[in-house]
Amino acid sequence: MPSKSSARLAALTVAAVCSAVSGVVLTSPAHADTVRIHDIQGTTRISPLAGQKVTDVAGIVTGVRTYGSSKGFWMQDPNPDDDPATSEGVFVFTSSTPKVAVGDAVTVTGTVSEYVPGGTSSGNQSLTEITKPTVTVRSSGNAVPAPVVIDEDSVPAEYTPAGDPAANGSINGLTLRPSTYALDYYESLEGMNVQVADARVVTATDPYSELWVTVKPHEHASRRGGTVYGSYDSQNTGRLQIQSLGSTADFPKGNVGDTLAGTTTGPLDYNQFGGYTLVAGQLGTLKSGGLQRETTRKQERGELAVATYNVENLDPSDATFAAHASAIVNNLQSPDIVSLEEIQDDNGAKDDGTVDASQTVNKLIDAIVAAGGPKYDWRSIDPVNDQDGGEPGGNIRQVFLFNPERVSFTDRPGGDSTTAVGVTKVHGKAQLTVSPGRVDPASDAWKSSRKPLVGEFVFRGRTVFVIANHLTSKGGDQSLHAQYQPPTRSSEVQRHLQATEVNTFVKDVLDTQKNADVIALGDMNDFEFSDTTKILEGDGELWSAIKSLPKSERYTYDYQGNEQVLDQILVSPSIRRGCDLDYDSVHINSEFHDQISDHDPQVLRFRP
Repeated sequence: MPSKSSARLAALTVAAVCSAVSGVVLTSPAHADTVRIHDIQGTTRISPLAGQKVTDVAGIVTGVRTYGSSKGFWMQDPNPDDDPATSEGVFVFTSSTPKVAVGDAVTVTGTVSEYVPGGTSSGNQSLTEITKPTVTVRSSGNAVPAPVVIDEDSVPAEYTPAGDPAANGSINGLTLRPSTYALDYYESLEGMNVQVADARVVTATDPYSELWVTVKPHEHASRRGGTVYGSYDSQNTGRLQIQSLGSTADFPKGNVGDTLAGTTTGPLDYNQFGGYTLVAGQLGTLKSGGLQRETTRKQERGELAVATYNVENLDPSDATFAAHASAIVNNLQSPDIVSLEEIQDDNGAKDDGTVDASQTVNKLIDAIVAAGGPKYDWRSIDPVNDQDGGEPGGNIRQVFLFNPERVSFTDRPGGDSTTAVGVTKVHGKAQLTVSPGRVDPASDAWKSSRKPLVGEFVFRGRTVFVIANHLTSKGGDQSLHAQYQPPTRSSEVQRHLQATEVNTFVKDVLDTQKNADVIALGDMNDFEFSDTTKILEGDGELWSAIKSLPKSERYTYDYQGNEQVLDQILVSPSIRRGCDLDYDSVHINSEFHDQISDHDPQVLRFRP
């Protein structure tokens, strides 16, 4: 998934005027006796008064934001209309620290704007605001309108309507149906005072002091307290992001399975980093669910244990080497082969032409030994500088670690960053032309992306071909809460080309040796039910082994309240048919606020 940028800090929504939707400007202002907040909000996502000036719009202040680049306040009409589609709350963008307090009765004169968090190119929905305001405080200490309770009974089971074909698939112009669709329900409450109670945490607190809860305790629940994303049609409607209007230092450090006990109350906002968000003036109390990091079992003597682990831009300056080493030794039980993704070069993000990563890898190997693990050997191929994507200057790549006491690596010289690995037949068996090698590195499929690393291993006399992957990320895809429904997944185009390349290579191996043991693993950046995975699997050349787990346990990553699969281990028919395949998604990171990577490692055990 796209990595979080430091530029996001405190930018819950940036200045509304930067990307307001244009509208017809009235020559004279609308008047307070005819314009109320619900008139501004209207019955669709776009205000019928967008671009117009409104005068003396009345409301009670329900929340004040004094930080970040979206300073302002929310106000709500205490006398609602009888239309459930029209919100009674609205955000007033002041740009500077507001001079109002919760409970103030105010009138506001300003311009109605539709702001798209993230810009119009993001495809996000818009947020109705009053901008360039003149604010008059009429009285103080008034009762705040009672919050609307969001719970499993109020949120519909269906997530979103289909977009209007005449509007390129946008839902913006559709009349809201809050009793039918969850996104419509949340939109009908935009800017209003809302409340959740005793809500389970489904994404741990992140560095930006936000977490996700669910108001639907039984919706696709994982056995460890999360909510599993199992298909494009099960977006999980009960998810809601929680932020705070208070000090970030006081924000709870929650893990998946914890509970935000009591009531959490505040205005319902919409931002680019999660969509509908309860910005709490009153936070519940965190109650621990006691979640513990998992430990997989040790492989038996005759079992080969192969793992994949994204170590998230690891470079020698990081402080996580001991923690990663402990995870590999203790939680993963020292697998025989470990495919590492996101190993950076020896000076990390410094962009000076350095591509060698031996210091990074050896520092990890030494830490593993210090943690009581084996002295791993390793193989990799340095990329061409700045050609494989990732953090600029970091030159991330995949690396094979292997325990030479358990498995041997077959070295065949000639593999480099630009040479394509091939397959030959020797004595009726498949062999790589180079080992390690890279899959068709000159192909456009790998432009600005990591090229698969291929190696030939031998375990107890049996050859195993391993392909380490890190496919292109989902950056640029429209969000689940986008105005375009279904959202466009633009990153799939390149990822499908990459999956085709990998599948073609596996076919070459299997055409040469039908019963060859082949493993393609790594950060595939796509779901086990995705077309990317279907292309990787082909006509049975590979099979994603995470599908051997119950659906409630299929996840390796937690994003915006959805636990999902990004990391996979796919196996050839000879491994799948062996009836001794044992798969484990080892949950040590994705569910925890103090994670050392945002990915959970995966382990496959089988008998070659």
